[in-house]
Amino acid sequence: MYKSKITGTGSYLPKKIMTNEDLSKIVETSSEWILERTGIETRYIADTKNGESNSDMAAIACKKAMDMAGVEAKDIEMIVFGTCTPDRRLPHASAELQRKLGIENECACFDLGAACSGFVYGMTIADNFIKTGTYKNILVVGAEVLSSIVDWSDRGTCILFGDGAGAVVLGRADENETSEVLGATLGCDGSGTEYLKIETGGSSSPLTHEDIDAKNNFIQMEGRTVFKYATRTMIGNAMKLLDQSKMEPNDVDWYIPHQANIRIIEYIAKKLRLQDGKCVVTVNKYGNNSSATIPIAIDEAIRDGRIKRGQTVMLDAFGAGVTTGAVLFRF
Repeated sequence: MYKSKITGTGSYLPKKIMTNEDLSKIVETSSEWILERTGIETRYIADTKNGESNSDMAAIACKKAMDMAGVEAKDIEMIVFGTCTPDRRLPHASAELQRKLGIENECACFDLGAACSGFVYGMTIADNFIKTGTYKNILVVGAEVLSSIVDWSDRGTCILFGDGAGAVVLGRADENETSEVLGATLGCDGSGTEYLKIETGGSSSPLTHEDIDAKNNFIQMEGRTVFKYATRTMIGNAMKLLDQSKMEPNDVDWYIPHQANIRIIEYIAKKLRLQDGKCVVTVNKYGNNSSATIPIAIDEAIRDGRIKRGQTVMLDAFGAGVTTGAVLFRF
């Protein structure tokens, strides 16, 4: 068995910033109302017609991660792409990404539809491929254009989401290295499928003019119920991994939760009795980027020097489905 480690990280955020004040001009809300309920001040909106499609943003994030890792296109042996907003339904986003990265070795590529848990699912899958010796270098990506699937007249959802991309290169660690993925847990509670959904557009409910008029092609969410699912599952994820690793919450140097809402993050931190400053928080700047939130936060915290080699980091996510998962690693 081999060990895997993060060898490079990268991220990309669109050029356009949408502030709470901007939102208050298109939907009945206010900056104060949004900030109080979500902790969000700004979010970034992609220009998909001018170099900021889902796969465009993912490619930029991946190139940064590959540069940090010191690997070239020929070295990438698999792409695992978490997204619920691909450029097109066919072909899959990872194929588009492979082409844009100039990877010509016909490496394995697939999309992963676990919503906001997509990156954590992807890291867990990549870790196992590396541990078994199947591959040495895998790109794990999360990228979203959520602005394309929100109803901008629904203040309960449109205030929450933003666009962006994040990626890591997961590579094989040398035997004498301390950097490695220490553990992971994944799960799903299918009884919660109706609480966060898009009603139409699938094979059993093809999109119609009537659906578009009724805005059934946009995200629908029961906020209070989702809050309960999120806090319960993310706390459970963390405790399960800590128990497996024989660690206490504050033995972990950094906790990177899915960035859905500052209230969720604060609640979890309180229940885990985390020391102040242990959580990496980006939701105030970027909003909820679904599968991209965690890799964007990882990249930011590594590049600004907060996360250092040898430190332990826990990733913790939940998403529509209700999917859930966590990864514990030593950077």
